[in-house]
Amino acid sequence: MDRTTTAMAGFAASLEFSDLSPRVVAATRNRLIDALGCGMGGFASEPGEIARKLAATATSTPPARVLGTAASTTPELATFANTAAIRYLDANDQYQGERGSGHPSDVLGALLAAASMRGAAAGDLLVALNIGYEVFGALAEVIPLRDRGWDQGVVVAPAVAAAAGRLLGLDARQIGEAISIAQTAYVATRQTRAGVLSMWKGAATAAAAQGGLFAARLAREGMTGPTAAYEGADGLWQTVSGEFTLPPLGPAEGPWAVERSNYKYLPAEFHAQGPVTVILKMREQAPADQVAAINVQIYTMAYGEIGSGAMKWDPQTRETADHSLPYMLAAALTDGDLGPASFTQARITDPALRPLMAKITVTENPEFTAGYPHTLMSEVEVVTTSGQRLVERTPYPKGHNRNPMSDADVDTKFRSLSRGHLGAAGAGRALAALRALKPTDTVDGLLDLFVP
Repeated sequence: MDRTTTAMAGFAASLEFSDLSPRVVAATRNRLIDALGCGMGGFASEPGEIARKLAATATSTPPARVLGTAASTTPELATFANTAAIRYLDANDQYQGERGSGHPSDVLGALLAAASMRGAAAGDLLVALNIGYEVFGALAEVIPLRDRGWDQGVVVAPAVAAAAGRLLGLDARQIGEAISIAQTAYVATRQTRAGVLSMWKGAATAAAAQGGLFAARLAREGMTGPTAAYEGADGLWQTVSGEFTLPPLGPAEGPWAVERSNYKYLPAEFHAQGPVTVILKMREQAPADQVAAINVQIYTMAYGEIGSGAMKWDPQTRETADHSLPYMLAAALTDGDLGPASFTQARITDPALRPLMAKITVTENPEFTAGYPHTLMSEVEVVTTSGQRLVERTPYPKGHNRNPMSDADVDTKFRSLSRGHLGAAGAGRALAALRALKPTDTVDGLLDLFVP
């Protein structure tokens, strides 16, 4: 087993709840609340329904619970259904590493399934979440995913293998085997997030998480993996990432990965958070019917992700719309909000928004690019029909770890996203229980909170 695998496996096998400071526990609880709220918000989505329909065709011993229902299925199908719901709104948290990025809470769907099949306690889940976040964050710091055309599943699969392996009671050697299997088998291309986007945009990491859990279950039964998944011949270093040194896991000083992750204040692609927040603020001075032009400057990552390509000025799918900065700016300016209702098919294809979208230009600013990823600078200029020019910049959108959401903000987001599935009273009960969650509480008891 190579050094990279050994380091991650050793960390996963040795982390204890007592190693988590009160600050880290509080941050983990908040990410748990946030991701579960996203799962409730995405529960009724078409990808979620497809996943649950498939999950209903299978039984398992042991079974695993499906989030939002009283139903059980195989651990892998539960993982896929859970994660597809959590990811659907593109509202769950984001980790911005030096070289890669993604959504670390994508590991949660698999960990809920693993914890359910083992009858694990909440404290075990919080430990596993931190293992998943640390492995995800460490790999995102050193693997240039987007630059080389790889998708986020490259870091999700081994993060789940490590974290789920711990929940399943694997030792360090077995966790290493699981990581090796997952990292070698689940290398996904970024076609998922290029061009016109499909339902798979929100389901790709569900497949990676499913693979990570499957790898952990195989290792538990004695399956061995490649001996040098990262550093060996034709391993990740040679074929995907280039050589790297893994950053420290569970740093003795400085914030843990769960603390470094960023919330999404709005249910939209992360790099849109700043410009959309700015346009909502400018709306009082420049309502939609008085706008002659909107000029946005942004860093190259955001330009490539949400600000370029003809499809971004005429999105036809929900997945393209939440990655279309022109659409999101036009919808927010017109409606005074950007939420789940902004991404219905009728709203996405509404011809009334197209004239305003045609007034929007997006350009890459080299100065902003030079500051990325340490600052996420964006500038919005609105020119009114009277000739007035309004300009505002923001370096850290609401929810960024340097401009964090408060506990109250997290709670408000949870209630807003959960009440459609749970009702207002049910969302309130679930939130109160999560805020009072004890390490000895059971994960099955937690899942019961999300059954209407």
